[in-house]
Amino acid sequence: MSVLVSGSLAIDFIMVFPDRFKNHILPDRLHVLNVAFHVPTLRKSFGGTAGNIAYHLRLLGEEPIVLGTVGSDFGEYAEWLDRHGISRRGIRVHDDLLTAQAFITTDLDDNQITAFHSGAMEQAEGLGLADAGPGISLGIVSPNAKRAMLRVARELKAAGKPAVVDPGQQLSSFTREELLELVDGAFLYVVNDYEWSLTLSRTGESEDALVRRAGTVVVTLGEKGSQILRRDGRVDVPPVAAARVVDPTGCGDAYRGGLLFGISRGLPLETAGRIGSLLGALKIERQGTQGLQIDLQAFRARYEREFGATI
Repeated sequence: MSVLVSGSLAIDFIMVFPDRFKNHILPDRLHVLNVAFHVPTLRKSFGGTAGNIAYHLRLLGEEPIVLGTVGSDFGEYAEWLDRHGISRRGIRVHDDLLTAQAFITTDLDDNQITAFHSGAMEQAEGLGLADAGPGISLGIVSPNAKRAMLRVARELKAAGKPAVVDPGQQLSSFTREELLELVDGAFLYVVNDYEWSLTLSRTGESEDALVRRAGTVVVTLGEKGSQILRRDGRVDVPPVAAARVVDPTGCGDAYRGGLLFGISRGLPLETAGRIGSLLGALKIERQGTQGLQIDLQAFRARYEREFGATI
């Protein structure tokens, strides 16, 4: 059985600002903001939320199937996916468009400023669960064109497949009704702490009410770890400290890859969250959103050292 990873595929231009945005932005002058951040390096890499999540799932030995749309410039990225054994059967190419492009600047506090050209991603509504083929055990709905996210979430739920909903950067584009539809009946609703606050504000629902709608909510807290919110209470998932901070871009996607792996293997959600924490920390130590390589035996040993338990 395979894990469906629905979301964006993008070509990323990644810059790391070796300072903190807050040291250069005057809060009382935001209405006339005009700043430039000097970035010593510029790297082009393959990304997009679906590509990043699938890559980290594959590192752990899972069989992800990416569902997304790309443009005429996808050739190099396609070869990259093939080399890493990631299925492209759910990817549709639009030759008259460019693949989505992201220009990402991250500071030392893991804050990001991103400019994003959606390109072929806007055609993703044309893809549904059937385009991924048979053998799907569960799926994640990660940031993509809004209507595409709604369609895949509906189809996963209608098919009785566990739907992990991860609205990410697209969260603010949903109306209250659309956001509640995504949450209702989801197997898991995954957000960072800012997105959780935005979800509560936009829906006007209490935390308990939203947890009842989704069943389980996972809130990532950066260097503080993550929280699993369930109807019977909250579980704190401890963080894993990176040996060195090289590039935090894509850490959240790596976490989600580990989380999905644990779910797909029937592990307790707390264990899945810990796998996500470890994978995210390892990703921070490497450049690029798809630059991590791991040895599974060493990964298991590191997990045991960090958490005092075996996978």
